[in-house]
Amino acid sequence: MLITSILTFFFFLSSQPATVVLSAKCTTATAAKKFEKCTPLPSQDASIAWTFHAHNATLDVAFFGSFISPSGWVGWGINPTSAEMTGTRALIAFPDPNSGQLVLLPYIIDPTVKLQRNPLLSRPLDVHLLSSSAAMYGGRMATVHDGATIQIYASVKLVPNKTKIHFVWNRGVYVQGYSPTIHPTTINDLASVSTIDVLSGSSAEFHGSDFATLKIVHGILNAISWGIMLPVGVVTARYLRHVQSLGPTWFYAHAGIQLSTIVLGTIGFGIGLRLGELSPGRVYGLHRKLGLATFCLGILQTMALLFRPKTTNKFRRYWKSYHHFVGYACVVLGVVNVFQGFEVMGEGRSYGKLAYCLCLSTLAGVCVALEVNSWVIFCRKAKEEQLRREGLMGVSDKFSGGSSTH
Repeated sequence: MLITSILTFFFFLSSQPATVVLSAKCTTATAAKKFEKCTPLPSQDASIAWTFHAHNATLDVAFFGSFISPSGWVGWGINPTSAEMTGTRALIAFPDPNSGQLVLLPYIIDPTVKLQRNPLLSRPLDVHLLSSSAAMYGGRMATVHDGATIQIYASVKLVPNKTKIHFVWNRGVYVQGYSPTIHPTTINDLASVSTIDVLSGSSAEFHGSDFATLKIVHGILNAISWGIMLPVGVVTARYLRHVQSLGPTWFYAHAGIQLSTIVLGTIGFGIGLRLGELSPGRVYGLHRKLGLATFCLGILQTMALLFRPKTTNKFRRYWKSYHHFVGYACVVLGVVNVFQGFEVMGEGRSYGKLAYCLCLSTLAGVCVALEVNSWVIFCRKAKEEQLRREGLMGVSDKFSGGSSTH
């Protein structure tokens, strides 16, 4: 309970910077015109402002982004069907490779571009784009550089009675000719999708503060279950089973801890799946794969209890080998994925990670001490057994020698 309380406290303490990110500012006023609504976007310090004309389903929009390279690009667009990059109708701004002046060209992001099979080439959009333009902060004298801000304006005719729009944006470091190259694939860059109801101004995504809370609960449950309780259960089985005074108590303790781990881990895994549904534009491939592998191994361990042979069964040793291998693999994957989870949450240098490292270090220290103690006991018993055997052999030789004299 103490470890859980400490870890929970540090997780909530380390989550405070995320609140600051969610409170980024936006503006409805630009040099070109004034808009009715605005909202900050969840990544790349971007924001968007718009005016929706319901009588003719026209959307006037301004996207605010920034460059990350003097030869880079910034893009914004609308996906008519889903909240993802593939299928986006985009407007991408970058310095002209010949004149150096800022240009804004239309692109369609098809699957072959995402898989990098074909270069991204400009072509007319199949949406009703009424007008578009781009401007640098500072006017015509401004130059493209790392951190330079840009505004992309567009006027689009929307499908009648459809006000929930999937906005997609991103930025890259290089343009080859007039073909923007792939954007960075960090967590921040992969989270550049947002669904907004342009009529009400509300986001169709999970509410920011609730999403952050759910993410923290997911992290706490999985860190405690897969990252702490699972190793504790293994330690219980390895070092307490040889204490004869405990009898079968070690087994009940081991089974209880591991079953509790599976319950908490399943809840955490389910929350993780829900988080994935609530943020379709964010893909945490390694974290997701490690989590799925850990969960599957945990379920296999639990099911193994139903097929546990008796000690006299000839298949018992094979079951034990399987149980040990899957158990240790589950521990390793669980601990590695907890650290991966800290990176996914952007808490790689947080107090929460420090608290977890302290808990893990303490558990490792206990394991070392118990391992040394086990070897000391083993060596002592081996020596006593050897002395006992030598004593018995001495007594046996004495009796055999005495009998031969008669």
